[in-house]
Amino acid sequence: QVQLAESGGGLVQSGGSLTLSCAASGTTFSGYRMGWFRQAPGKEREFVAALSWSRGNTYYADSVKGRFTIRRDNGRNTFHLQMNSLQPEDTAVYYCAAGWNSGVYTYAAREGYSDWGQGTQVTVSS
Repeated sequence: QVQLAESGGGLVQSGGSLTLSCAASGTTFSGYRMGWFRQAPGKEREFVAALSWSRGNTYYADSVKGRFTIRRDNGRNTFHLQMNSLQPEDTAVYYCAAGWNSGVYTYAAREGYSDWGQGTQVTVSS
């Protein structure tokens, strides 16, 4: 069973940076997609970024493109979300997710991920 655990959330001022990490265990992740989603109060959970574990291809929501970077650490089965130029609208609970890369769903679709972490709060003050 895949297990995911986020870390690295916190409070940061507008324009600041944070790095989130997701430690993954339970299987070999070749053939998987790994992603980050976020959910602000009163809003739907939305796609932030994703990568193909085997190929290393990365995908981003338009709202974070150029500011956020998703990357993997193969040796440790960990992947990260480097967040720069944070804005108050980035405030949300951030979730990491993993799923088999079947090709049925786009990388942005929640349905493409079968396993989720418990979430970590990111708060950006103005």
